[in-house]
Amino acid sequence: MRLRRLHAGLLIALGLLALPALAETPKATPTAAELIAKSKPSEWRTPDPANLLYMQLPQGRVVIELAPDFTPLHAANIRTLVREHYFDGLAIVRVQDNFVTQWGDPNDDDSGDKSKLKPLGSAKRTLPPEYTRAIDAKLPWTPLPDGDVYAPQVGFSEGFPVARDPASGREWLVHCYGMVGVARDVAPDSGNGSSLYVAIGQAPRQIDRNLAIAGRVLEGMPYLSALPRGSGPLGFYAQAAQRVPILSVKLAADLPAAQREKLEVLRTDSASFAAIVEAKRNRHDAFYAVPAGKVGICNIDVPVRSAPAANAGHG
Repeated sequence: MRLRRLHAGLLIALGLLALPALAETPKATPTAAELIAKSKPSEWRTPDPANLLYMQLPQGRVVIELAPDFTPLHAANIRTLVREHYFDGLAIVRVQDNFVTQWGDPNDDDSGDKSKLKPLGSAKRTLPPEYTRAIDAKLPWTPLPDGDVYAPQVGFSEGFPVARDPASGREWLVHCYGMVGVARDVAPDSGNGSSLYVAIGQAPRQIDRNLAIAGRVLEGMPYLSALPRGSGPLGFYAQAAQRVPILSVKLAADLPAAQREKLEVLRTDSASFAAIVEAKRNRHDAFYAVPAGKVGICNIDVPVRSAPAANAGHG
C-alpha cells in the first residue's frame, strides 16, 4: 500500500498523473442594467420630435415614436390627425386580454352611431396598406443569430424589431409588446391611423404583414397594458363609462423644447446593444443556472432612458 502511494506521489510530482480539475464557478453574465451603465453617450440617440406623440390619459402620459421609414403614409396622416386635434376627447375603447389595447372614436365601433363620427378634417380617409416595404440597405440592420418561426430573418433597424425575407426583397415591422399598429376594417386600405392599437400580451406575430405598424411605445406602457379588460366581443368595453378618455394627443415638435420629454433610445447598431442581446441569449447567474442559448425578436426590449443632465438640452 505504501509503495502504491509513493508511486502515485512520484507520478504527480513528475506531472504524469493529472489530479481532478477543480470546478470553476462560471462568471456571471452582466445584466442589461450593468451594460447600460457602461454604455457610451454616442451609443444613444434622441428621437426626432417630429416622430414623437404624447398621448395624455388621466393616469399619465404615453410617449409613442412613429416609424416613418417603414410606414411613411400612415405617419404623415397620424401627424395630420394629431395637429388637427382629432384624438382629443376620444377614448380607449377596447382592451382584449393578452392581445391589444385600442383607441379611437367610440362611434366607429360596430354598435356605434356612425352619424356622430368625429370628422377627419384634412386627413386622408384611406391609405395604401404599407404592410411591408422593400429592404433598404442604407438603413442600419442588426440581425439576430437564432432564427425565427415567422420570417427567414429577424433583427433591429432604427430601434424597431424587423423581419426580412431576402428572397422577396421585403421587410416589415413585427408585432412585439409595445408596438403600435393601425386598426382597419376588412378592406386593406381602410386603416388610416384614426384608430390605433398597441400589443399588450404575448407577441401576436400571426398578424404581421396583415396590418400596418406605425411605431412603438417608448414610455407609459403600464397606462395601456394594466387597464381593465373589456367584457364585450374582442375586448371592447360594453359600457361607455368603462372607456378611458384621451385628454389630448400632441406632437413633440409642436411643443417648446422645455415641455418635451428628455428621452434617449439605445442605438440598436451599437456595441452595447449587441452585448445586451448576447447577455440575454446566454444569461448565467445564481438564478439562471441553465442559459437558453437563444433569444427571440420579441424577447429583447430596446432600452429607453431619461437623457443625462448634460444632454438634456438637445432634441
